[in-house]
Amino acid sequence: MPKINVYLPDELAEAVKSAGVPVSAVCQRALEQAVRRVTMIRETVLTDLDLEQPTGALAHLTARTRTVLQLATRRAREDGASAVGTEHLLTGILDEGGNLAIRLLDALEIPQNRLRLALDRHRPAEAGQGAPETFGPHAAAALELAVTEATALGHNYVGCEHLLVGLVAEPDGTAGAILRELGADLRVTRRAVTSALAGYVHIRAQAAQSAPPAEALAEMVTAVVRRELHPFAERLDRLESRLGDT
Repeated sequence: MPKINVYLPDELAEAVKSAGVPVSAVCQRALEQAVRRVTMIRETVLTDLDLEQPTGALAHLTARTRTVLQLATRRAREDGASAVGTEHLLTGILDEGGNLAIRLLDALEIPQNRLRLALDRHRPAEAGQGAPETFGPHAAAALELAVTEATALGHNYVGCEHLLVGLVAEPDGTAGAILRELGADLRVTRRAVTSALAGYVHIRAQAAQSAPPAEALAEMVTAVVRRELHPFAERLDRLESRLGDT
C-alpha cells in the first residue's frame, strides 16, 4: 500500500501525540471525504448547473459566491478557456464588487488594480475556441479548500471570504501565485477572515438600533481587520528584518 507523508506544525504534532489521535485513520477518512467533494466539483457541468438553487458540493454557497462563479464562468468563456481556472475565480471576486473578500484584500493592502494587472498578464493574447463546461483541477481544489475553511470555522455557508482563503491555500493555480506574490500570506489571510467576521458581528450588534450604511459598515470591518492584524504584521516585519541581516 503506497504511503503519503503528512507534515504537521510542531505544536499540532505535539498535541496529536499527547492526545494519542490515530493519525492514519483520521487522515484516511478526511482524504476520502475530500476526494469525494473534489470529484463532485470537478465533474460539475457548468452549463447544467443551477446556481440559483445549487445542490451537491455547491449547496452551501452564498448568493455572492454563486454570482462570483457565474462571473468566473463568463470570463473563462471570454478567454476561450476549456475550463474555469483559479484566475477566473479571482476575477469573479473582483467583478462582483461588494463581497467581504474585497474588503479583506483592502485590509491586507493589496490593491485591486494591481491584482487586475497581474491577472491581465496571465490572460491569453487571443481568445481560444474553448467553451468552459467544468472547473479546472486547480479551481476545483480551491473550491474544496474553501469548503474546508468554512467547515473548520463552524460555518454552514461558503462565502467569498472562504473562497479567498481557498485560492491563497491552493498551491499550483495562477490566482494563488498572484495573491501570495502581492502579500496574501495564508496565515495572515486566515487571521483576516476570522477578525473580519468577529468584527462584523460586533459592529452589527452595536448598530442594532440604527444600522449604518453598507459602505460605512464595510469601512468599519476593514478598520477592525487592520487593527487585529497590526501586531501580527509587525512580528513578520521584525522576522524579515532579522532574516535580511543574516
